[in-house]
Parts: sequence; C-alpha cells; structure tokens
Amino acid sequence: MTENNNSCCPPAENPAKPPGVAESCCPPASSEQSCCSQELITVSCCPPKEVTACCPPRESQAEIAGYSIYPFVICWLETPIGKVPQVSTQLDWADRRGSWAMRWGIGREHYQVTPGIYAVGQPDKKSPLLVSANYKLSFDCLRAALSGINAWILVIDTKGINVWCAAGKGTFGTDEIIRRCKATKLEQLVSHRQLIVPQLGAPGVAAYKVKQETGFSVIYGPVRASDLKAFIRDNLQATAKMRQATFSIWERLILTPVEVTVLRKPIFISILLLFVLSGIGADIFSFSSAWQRGLAAVTAGITGVISGCVLTPILLPWLPTRAFAAKGALLGLISATVLYLGPYRAAELSGAVSLYLLVIAVSSYTAMNFTGSTTFTSPSGVEKEMRIAIPCQVLALLVAGLLWIGAAF
Repeated sequence: MTENNNSCCPPAENPAKPPGVAESCCPPASSEQSCCSQELITVSCCPPKEVTACCPPRESQAEIAGYSIYPFVICWLETPIGKVPQVSTQLDWADRRGSWAMRWGIGREHYQVTPGIYAVGQPDKKSPLLVSANYKLSFDCLRAALSGINAWILVIDTKGINVWCAAGKGTFGTDEIIRRCKATKLEQLVSHRQLIVPQLGAPGVAAYKVKQETGFSVIYGPVRASDLKAFIRDNLQATAKMRQATFSIWERLILTPVEVTVLRKPIFISILLLFVLSGIGADIFSFSSAWQRGLAAVTAGITGVISGCVLTPILLPWLPTRAFAAKGALLGLISATVLYLGPYRAAELSGAVSLYLLVIAVSSYTAMNFTGSTTFTSPSGVEKEMRIAIPCQVLALLVAGLLWIGAAF
C-alpha cells in the first residue's frame, strides 16, 4: 500500500491484524479522514457497530458457503447475519459483454447469480431492502441503478428467469420470498419491516401472505430501476409515471434478437426442407432446381421472419387489430407483395400463391411469438389467439408446400 500521512489505517506491523485484512479505524470526530483496504477500495472508517467493513485483497478472498466470488463483489461486510458481499454499482466490460450475449441467447441458461443477501454502499439497519431475481441481467440493472445509495438486495431463486417472466411462471413468488426471508434472517439485518418488490413481480406475490409469514410488508417499487433513487428519496412513494410500463420502439427492438435466436433451429431445418421440396419435379429430383427454386423459397421464408420478428415490433402500435398473429399476417401480405412486384414478377401463379402463403404464415407465426415479450397481452388472450391462429398457419404452410411442388410439374 502506498504510504500516506493522512491514512488512518493501522501500521502493517500491528500483530492483531489478520493476514490480508485491513483493520477498521475511527479517527476523531473532527477528522474527515478515510481508510482503505490493501486493494485501494474506499470504505467507511466508522460504519455502524452492527455493520463493519472487511476488505481483504481480492485474490485472498475465500469462498463462503452459499456464495460465489463474482468479479462485481468488491468487499465483504460483517453483519449480524454473517459476512455479506458488497457489490459494485459500476458495470464493467464483462457485464456488458454478458448482456449482449443474453440478447442473442448465448449461455442464457447459466447467466445467474447466487441467491442471498448483497450490499450496495454501506447499508445499516435502516437502509432499504430490495428484492430481485437471480437472473444476472436483472441483478445488474438493479445494482447499477443504486449508485450512491446504501441498500440491501435480497436475491431470490427464480431459476435464472427475469422478474416479469418469473412472476408469470411462479418462480418469483410468495413462497420463495418467504423462504429466503426466513433463511437469511432478515429480521436481524434491518430494523424496519419492509420489502421493496419490483412492480412487474406483483402478479406472483401475495403481499398479505408474506406479511403473515415473515412480518415484512411488501411495498411495490417502480416499474423501471432507473426510478428507484427518486422512489427511495421520496420516502418510498411512487408517482403515476413510475407505475407506467412503457414499450418504446427501442424497448421493442432490443427484444428481437431473442426472438430470432429462439428460431435458429427451426429456421435451419426449414431451409433444408425448402431446398429438398424445391428439387422435386418431373425428373423426380433435380439439384439445379433445388438450388434455383430453393433460393426463391428460402428468400420468401426469411422475408417472413423479418416481417414477423422485426417489422411487427417496430410498427406494433400502429397496426390494426389486437391479435399479433393478424398483425404479422398483414405485414406478411405487404412483404410478399413487395417480393412479387420485384424479383418474383415472372413467377407462375401457383408458385406465386405458394410464396405468398409462405411469407404470410411465417410472418404471422413469428409475430405471435412476440406476445410473451410485450405489455399488450394477457395469458388468456394469448391462449385464445393461439387456438385460432396456429391451425390457420399450419394449413397455409401445407397448401403452400403442395402448390410449390405442383408448380414444378
């Protein structure tokens, strides 16, 4: 450690200092000095008696049962319930790279943090206690939004699913919150009895039952983590704007990579199938036809995917009808018309009709997949739409396949 005349840290030769651990130090009340660990992490010199800083060098931190040493863990705090990891509110390159990978479905099943208690800043018994999912993207969003705030975070086990989806699936729910509250002994950590739960997690949480079982009242926080500072500053009061879930063009577009990657395997299989079907003709099978006609069919199929996965989300608020399948079908019709007036102008009638049906069916199906990513739908509405739309989409694909094969004879 660099020598500093203003340092309040004890001498290195102090025999009471554990190896690799900087001791706590408290200067006179008139002093504003601070002390730091050997890793040059600034911590409070005089934390409350029940919470003290313990910041050994990162390389000497041993794993504690129930926790993993993540790169975002910068320190450990001694609390009445044991050591609690203090986390950084700054997202580094690895965090942003992980976020990008999640958008494309890379390693999605393993992008989790260990459930338990985490600290932001130097929280004490009066600091707010927020609940989050163990999906790392959700956790990163929360800790980044709490920069400059002293708070506790209770991460519950949602099986690596984000708050909103987990609430619908039941993993972000009453029973898990109750179990984690009891397991982490929250009543010893904070003097208040309040849990700040994300508003989008409300469908899975019965607040009265949590209160009965744990003594903690559930307070629903704002929809967006970016509003948490103002929410905490205003004594846990949310404005009408904080309660509104937005769904802007950008918020819709960042979901499209997920929708595309989910379809990777079906798209690959469909491309192979289209090339095979395109080769069937009067000569039983022709490789030249498979290539020439196959390219036309694959282009139509990809056009349908783009229409349903990209154009539908962009134009979502302005498309008529409430059904996503119908929105996708309408855009598929327009996209197919553009193809027909362009490169497919000379196509035979049966071939043109089959390509129309292919684009419309694929666009309708992929647009319908988007229902699970929006704030516009309900589970019962989605089920009703699927019961009507899927048989129509399957029928359109069967007719398109028969007409496409028939056009080769």
